[in-house]
Amino acid sequence: MSANDIHYTAMQMKKHDVFLSLGTNLGNKEKNLTTAIELLEKTVGNIICQSSFLFTEPWGFESDNAFLNAALHIGTDLTPTQLLDTTQEIEKTMGRTSKSAGGQYEDRLIDIDILLYDRQRIDTGRLTVPHPLMLQRQFVTEPLSQILPDYAEVVASILHQANNTASTR
Repeated sequence: MSANDIHYTAMQMKKHDVFLSLGTNLGNKEKNLTTAIELLEKTVGNIICQSSFLFTEPWGFESDNAFLNAALHIGTDLTPTQLLDTTQEIEKTMGRTSKSAGGQYEDRLIDIDILLYDRQRIDTGRLTVPHPLMLQRQFVTEPLSQILPDYAEVVASILHQANNTASTR
């Protein structure tokens, strides 16, 4: 085995640090989160850390149904696009029929958002990381602070690096 083969193999095995937000406000909420976490571990990667479950009020819409939320830190081999596809497939498998669009939110069995992917700034037509509204949402920041206490500094650093890169182009 050559040095190039070893380097290539090591690159293939690199785990990416991913932080996800999970929420549900329909049905058996605890079971919904537990099922989503089990499916994420089977399809995305090893769960490094998990927050406690947190009840929160709906954000961005009116509903009588409180949410149950959590945050996860996962090590994954998936690319950002593969991760997005996998989380959306889990949502569909669990019974979610539509994603929120244009700021119109509604009750849901499960919602899985990608908050952070390594310390990268990602902005494609389908995915924006760090999640653009994460710092405004207590249902994200409170569970995330349990597993990543310096999350605000991490997000600020990612955005600062992205802005510096853009300004040097």
